[in-house]
Amino acid sequence: MYLLDANIFIQSNRAHYGLDFVPAFWEWLDRSYAAGMLKSIKQVGSEIAAGHDDLTTWAANRPNLFVPLDTSCGPHLADVAQWANSHHFTQAAVSEFLSVADYQLVAYARAHDMTVVTMEKPDPQRKKRIKIPDACNAMGVKWAGPFDMLRAEKVSFVLK
Repeated sequence: MYLLDANIFIQSNRAHYGLDFVPAFWEWLDRSYAAGMLKSIKQVGSEIAAGHDDLTTWAANRPNLFVPLDTSCGPHLADVAQWANSHHFTQAAVSEFLSVADYQLVAYARAHDMTVVTMEKPDPQRKKRIKIPDACNAMGVKWAGPFDMLRAEKVSFVLK
């Protein structure tokens, strides 16, 4: 099962899969959610809601796609926070990481054995920003890029 980062929705809409010209991507997200293959967390939904655009409307019409954290996430939130605080990252990087959906995504995925899907790339030497793939790697959480997910699921958007 996949857990989607905010950038999957936001960057897809702005670049690769705009709601106005690749509706098949968004239909695939709907079908995959209905089939129990993917979801995201409420914090990601909140980040999308801050945008006030067509994606905001799309997400608002799918409130169940964005799930709240549950009690099983608690220990994993603590583990991810401890990892972030005990490494080479600047305090500003740690503060930012802990204030956005990123750390909650990693903890939720770890608690529920899910694969985080993000457009971020690992950069383990970076000190001023904590990347989701680096946190996933440290926590033993699987992660993938969106194109990896689409290929793994054999998705094909074909004009007819």
